[in-house]
Formats: sequence, structure tokens, C-alpha cells
Amino acid sequence: MKWFITGGAGFIGSNTAKHLLLKGCDVVIFDNMSRRGSRSNMEWLEAFGTPRLIEGDVRNREDIHHALSVHNDAEVVLHLAAQVAVTTSVVNPREDFEINALGTFNLLESIRQLNMKPVIINASTNKVYGSLSDIPVRDMKSRYCFADSGFAVNEKRALDFHSPYGCSKGCADQYMNDYSRIYGMRIVNFRQSCIYGYRQFGIEDQGWIAWFMIASMLNKQVTIYGNGKQVRDVLFVDDLVDAYERAVFHHDKAVGQTYNIGGGIGNTLSLIEFTEKLESMLGRKLPMLKSKTRPGDQPIYISDITKLHDDLNWKPKVSVDEGLLLMYEWVKSNVHLFKDQPSEHHRTSVISR
Repeated sequence: MKWFITGGAGFIGSNTAKHLLLKGCDVVIFDNMSRRGSRSNMEWLEAFGTPRLIEGDVRNREDIHHALSVHNDAEVVLHLAAQVAVTTSVVNPREDFEINALGTFNLLESIRQLNMKPVIINASTNKVYGSLSDIPVRDMKSRYCFADSGFAVNEKRALDFHSPYGCSKGCADQYMNDYSRIYGMRIVNFRQSCIYGYRQFGIEDQGWIAWFMIASMLNKQVTIYGNGKQVRDVLFVDDLVDAYERAVFHHDKAVGQTYNIGGGIGNTLSLIEFTEKLESMLGRKLPMLKSKTRPGDQPIYISDITKLHDDLNWKPKVSVDEGLLLMYEWVKSNVHLFKDQPSEHHRTSVISR
């Protein structure tokens, strides 16, 4: 199959591309290469095949339209190009909007005008559900818990955008859903929770598991925003790629659907719990600062992955402890990639997953 991946030189994109290249797929990567690690990821991919790179920006209609017109035989379009940090969106909401909302619109319009018929997979986010402030939460020793211990957020939950990032990604999410309804495009929408894994050049703004591990290897101080009891369901990137692939091969069931995806109830982690696990791996304490809660930060988010399991027979295979160890060993073996990693917020024009 031929896959066209926007933001394909980023974290999720490069892992997906590797998987596809090893299966003999034709992979086209569209990326503006602004994100740290993009060049390194492309060099790494050369060991597994020959992906074609088109340098361009989703904000520029001509860039994406021309790239798709050249590759209008693509059977799958995976849309990963995005600005992915809440804090960055607060500082520069216009840029955030242009990348996430306008960039997605440009992609959809190009596909429609070119009369392409690919399966389109959109990487949305759990932030479209807002702060979840109406759901009762218990304050435990090292984490927040939903008052109903069996509760997780499903796709029927009303959307409630908080932060410019939530608004821009929510706009993109709804454009995807509506283009599926109005124009009959074959779109599958994934609302992703916390994804982590190989090739993730985490920064303080985004990719907290990777960032804490990278900072620990470089003896840099990390900052805990809030009390550290915030909880996310975490998912190793290999399991996400598996879900993408299943959505394509079972597109008869998946097209037109939105799926919440993360580790689910069985794979959750608070900041406090994570730092304790990391300190155990390191054999020493982490130097940490405390700061106030960041805007738009959900105290707890856990994906209900029932629908994804029922439709595509998917479930996470990599446990939290197994995934953290894999990630730790990868960072430890690749410290040279992060030697000039900034400790402050890292701002770029476009961030690719």
C-alpha cells in the first residue's frame, strides 16, 4: 500500500513509517522538518527502506495541494502534522490555529478537490473533552482517581474545548467528522491520550515521559506542574501503530467512526508514580522544581477503549512497566541525540508527531 504521512518525520510518524517500510509499503513523508529530531529520524528510517520526503508546510495550501497531486494514488493519508503543546498554544494562539485548524482544512480540501479516495486517519486528542470538571474525582495519596473507579471517558462524551490547543484540535477533529458525513470521505478519527516510545524527542511542553527521562540522563532539573497527582492512561507507540493499521484493513467498520485511544484503565500513571519508577531505574533522586498547574491541564484522563476493541479487536499489548523500561533503555542508548536538548520551553513553527 501507499501511505502519505503528514508530520511523518516526527515521533509517531517515524515509528509508523518504520513499521510500514518493513512490510514493503510505499511511504511518502510530508514534513517541514522544524521539529527537533526530524533529520535524525529520517536518517534512522533509511535503515528500513527508502521513504520519500517532501518538505512542506500544511499551513501553505500550495505545498500540501502540490504534494498530494503528485501522489494522488495514495491509499492511506495519515494526518499527524500538528502543534501539540497546550502551553505553546497559549503563548501563540494564532500559530496554533493556523497549524492545527487551517492546516487540517487545507489537507481535506486538497483531497476533495483532487478527487482522491484514500482512507484518512486523523490524530486528534483527548483535550477535545476539556477539563472534565463535572466528573467527581477522589484525591488519593499519589494520584487522582475518578470517584467511580470503573469510569473512563468514551466517545459519547460531549466536546468541551479548553485552551487554544483544545480549540484548534477540536476544530480539526470536527472538520474531519463533517467531511466524512458531507463529502463521503473515508475518515477515521483517533482521539489520542498519552503516547510515548522510541524516537520521541520530548520537551517540557509536550511528551512528559520522554522529557523526564531525557532530562534525567542529562542531569537537568525537571518541573512538576501542579501537585503531581495528575493521571493519564499511557500507550506505547507500537500499540498505536497497530491500531492505525487495523483501522485501514478494517475500514469497512472504522470509516466514519471516532475512537478514544490510550492505555485504558489497565495502563494509567500519575506524575508522582512515574517519577518514583524513574528514580528506581536511575538509582538516585531526580532534581525537581514545583510550579503552578498549567492552563487546560486535566487532573485525570482515562480513555474508554471498549469501542476500539469491539470494532477492531484491538487492545494494548505493552504494559506500563514494560513500556517504561523500553523507553528508558532507548533514551539511555541514545543520549548523544539529546546533548543540546533545551531545558526551557522549546518553540517551533510546526511540531510533527
